[in-house]
Amino acid sequence: MDTITFDDIFKSSFLEKTTSFSLIDSLIGIVAAFILGLLIYTVYKKTFSGVIYSHTFNISLIIMTMTTALVIMGISSNVLLSLGMVGALSIVRFRTPIKDAMDLVYLFWAIVVGILCGAGFIPLAVIGSILIGLVFILFINKIKIENPYLLVVKYDEQSVEESVEHIVARNVKKHTIKSKSVLPGNHFEVTYEIRINDDDTDFLSNLLEMKGVQSAVMISYDGNFTA
Repeated sequence: MDTITFDDIFKSSFLEKTTSFSLIDSLIGIVAAFILGLLIYTVYKKTFSGVIYSHTFNISLIIMTMTTALVIMGISSNVLLSLGMVGALSIVRFRTPIKDAMDLVYLFWAIVVGILCGAGFIPLAVIGSILIGLVFILFINKIKIENPYLLVVKYDEQSVEESVEHIVARNVKKHTIKSKSVLPGNHFEVTYEIRINDDDTDFLSNLLEMKGVQSAVMISYDGNFTA
């Protein structure tokens, strides 16, 4: 009766499939993914212009770059493993909402860099990351963008509307009526999209001093508004 030894067990295809594995190449790919992940981390931190900066999301960009590189290294030399990995990843459902379109761009950037590092195209990943980082820094930090605001004015008499319109038109660069509502008790509310002159908000005091005006509120506006 033939006996099975440990040598017979490890002569299976398990070790044969790892013969093409190179420890040095893998370390170079992981280190390159980490360094380029740090570049993405730095660019994101320098160019962030949202409301609340998320440090955990920024750290996840580094981890995602390295993880993607690991996955590509693992499946690049084995067709069966690549198919199994695709099937496993298709089961995963990511529920975290991405509210800012720029965050989605950074995620895609991290994934692409991880794929290139894992596939061995490190020079391409380096050149591409440098150029993309320069584009982010140039267009987000250097070019001044006039962010619009929403101005919400509540007043009691409809005759006040013309005076409110006059003060708004005289003190802002551009204004557009977004909505107008009639509230119970014969009260009115009008919402403007405005662009102010050099952060000048003194006209709000002039609005409040008008007879019949109840309140004047200015809100930062990201471009989406539902009446």
